[in-house]
Amino acid sequence: VQLQASGGGSVQAGGSLKLSCATSGMILSVFWASRKAWYRQAPGKQRELVAELSSDENTNYQDSVKGRFTISRDNAKKRVYLQMNSLEPEDTAVYYCNVETDSRDYWGRGTLVTVSS
Repeated sequence: VQLQASGGGSVQAGGSLKLSCATSGMILSVFWASRKAWYRQAPGKQRELVAELSSDENTNYQDSVKGRFTISRDNAKKRVYLQMNSLEPEDTAVYYCNVETDSRDYWGRGTLVTVSS
């Protein structure tokens, strides 16, 4: 199983980006039942949870991104998305997608998001 995140880039404050995480090698039913999440790690800081989506569609967001970020999934494509609006310089970080199944935790390589003021 591999996860590949994409969609990062450089934007000005107030802009938007949509991150995408493609999974390969994962059975659809396993993807469907998994917990999906996005984490980020800013320079000099620990990795932190940004948003998560449970198998029964419940979402949870870090307080600082509530109302600005939206996590979603496309089960048919086995993809996880993170729509990021009203970006702030504090959102600058490497973003990682995570898929947690009953048996394992999968991580993708990060994608860098840089927000300039």
